[in-house]
Amino acid sequence: MSSIKKQETGSKKEARKDRAAEIANTFEGLITALILAFLVRAFIMEAFRIPTGSMADTLKGAHLRLCCEQCGYRYSYGLGNYGFAQDIIPRGPIKSVYSRCPNCGHYQPTGGTMPIATGDRILVLKCIYQFFEPKRWDVVVFKNPLDPKINYIKRLVGRPGEAVEIIDGDVYINGRISRKPAKVQAELWMPVYDNDYQPIRPTESSFNGHRWQQPFKNERGSKWTVDETNPTIFRLDRGAEQINTMVYDTRIGNDFKATYAYDDIKSYKHMPYCSDLMVRFYVSPQKSEGLIGIEMSKYETNYKAWVDSTGDMVIEAVKDKERVELARRSMKPAAMDKPTMVKFANVDHRLIFQFGTKKLTYDLGDGPDDAGQRMTDTQSKVKIFGSGRLTLSHVAIFRDIHYTASKPVNSMERARAIEGNPFPLGKDEFFVLGDNSPNSLDGRWWNRPGQGNNGREYTEGIVPRDYLVGKALFVYWPSGFKPFAKFPIAIIPNVGGMRFIHGGSNKNL
Repeated sequence: MSSIKKQETGSKKEARKDRAAEIANTFEGLITALILAFLVRAFIMEAFRIPTGSMADTLKGAHLRLCCEQCGYRYSYGLGNYGFAQDIIPRGPIKSVYSRCPNCGHYQPTGGTMPIATGDRILVLKCIYQFFEPKRWDVVVFKNPLDPKINYIKRLVGRPGEAVEIIDGDVYINGRISRKPAKVQAELWMPVYDNDYQPIRPTESSFNGHRWQQPFKNERGSKWTVDETNPTIFRLDRGAEQINTMVYDTRIGNDFKATYAYDDIKSYKHMPYCSDLMVRFYVSPQKSEGLIGIEMSKYETNYKAWVDSTGDMVIEAVKDKERVELARRSMKPAAMDKPTMVKFANVDHRLIFQFGTKKLTYDLGDGPDDAGQRMTDTQSKVKIFGSGRLTLSHVAIFRDIHYTASKPVNSMERARAIEGNPFPLGKDEFFVLGDNSPNSLDGRWWNRPGQGNNGREYTEGIVPRDYLVGKALFVYWPSGFKPFAKFPIAIIPNVGGMRFIHGGSNKNL
């Protein structure tokens, strides 16, 4: 009997020892996890929240989610326009704002309240620049040279030993235009007009100060029509020999100024024109003969791109009634009654025409004057032309980012690195710009030397290499949604807004 009791006592002691070992192992695992988390945060990857709208719409600070009450287009409006200090988010909803739809031009009236969407939360890959050189167009986190206790986020455009110059909204490096990688360019296109979003009360006089009308208008003698049952679709039914043209009227639709729906509308009238544009639509041919094309102007030259029923893709330039073929290729003719995407872009001194998966490009040259004499006060023209029997859908116009050279409202202050005054970068010096160019405090505007240790000063306008924190990698938590209005936290993830942040690349467009 006594031996049985001794065995039971021994078993209990062993069980207690096992539990103690399990607890010790658990604490050891937690401590190890905390140490690893600390090391990851310190040296590999860290989460940051975007505090301002200087990188909008690529990355958003605290903002309001708006939906045009006329056409239903969704856009964001920065909370900074209310005058709140950086990183200050008021509790509860605030009054709605007076804003303009970036698609149909409807001015949204004020009234009622709206919840605040917090800034994007991103993952930043730290220490990458200890092993690899930063690439142009990377989105970088760095210590603010004017106040190193604060982290900033911008897009890197200038590297050591280079001279940066902003000419007509484009970035030039050592006197040559710097073209954006394809994924970066796709991220930076901004809407001018999307025909899929039609206003529900077009007779109101709230669309850029007038009633809404279809901004694509037939030129004299042209026979494009709007589908009677679906106003988002254009149709043409004419002979293959007759070219029919419709032109986008900027007096009716949104113009091509470098405006941001995210910013205060008071700045709009001061914005420059952007001449880097893209037109996109889907075409469905119903006849075996005909063609479809797009025309855009830049300065004094019109550029035409078209594809005909034989499969020939052509780009030509027209100036002073003189026509010059720039590029041509042949492909398989388009399938009948099958929608095919058509794009034509004039961006960074390059013409890019796309039909389905096939591309035709032409390089206008990388010098400031290679696209012709700059006429920055002249607005570009956009036309769509075709012949035969065609159906067009998903018609839209976009503009490129346009870096501004002056502050938009009541200021004679000129930016750094503007045309005629290239900004040279020395050893370990970088130059950065915000994607929301009219509303970004970046290297153009820093008005005193950067602060370093032991009284050291850095050149005005630069980010020193030792202030680079890391590369922005992924938006892991765009501002979420509340399960109901009075719930205190937006705990429902905005899965559709999660995305990689594209940066520099050696690949061409």
